[in-house]
Amino acid sequence: MSFFVSSVRGIVTALAICGYVGYVEAPAGAATDPTSLYARLGGYDAIAAVTDDFIPRLIADPKLSKFFGGVSKNSADRIRQLVVDQLCAASGGPCIYLGRDMKTSHKGLHITEDDWNSALADFKVTLDKFNVGQRERNDLGAALATLKADIVEK
Repeated sequence: MSFFVSSVRGIVTALAICGYVGYVEAPAGAATDPTSLYARLGGYDAIAAVTDDFIPRLIADPKLSKFFGGVSKNSADRIRQLVVDQLCAASGGPCIYLGRDMKTSHKGLHITEDDWNSALADFKVTLDKFNVGQRERNDLGAALATLKADIVEK
């Protein structure tokens, strides 16, 4: 479980509760390093597809659904875009994540180690579905593992 998408629950929940958020794309024609994690994952569309599978999986998870109660369609769309932006930026893509930091977004949610592990397990199922390679999983995990301390409170 060294990989993860920001406690997914964290990324998503944090993002769900997060607040201000935005998306800025690199200028047209901006080059992306073909060896970057972003490129190896398949770029923006692949990251968006993974996100579109992962978020509903989190919401349906009995251990994590409590973090998504009462989320409107508009808020769900916002969460989705934040997750895409954060994954895109974290993997070396041309996106800029403008959401709140993870510590602020998750403060008071009482996210536990068990919640974190449940989100990782859900993320693994999504990565399996899209046949994401082990190297990419490891690189993504390394890029996102640093968020755990800001997300898990208990």
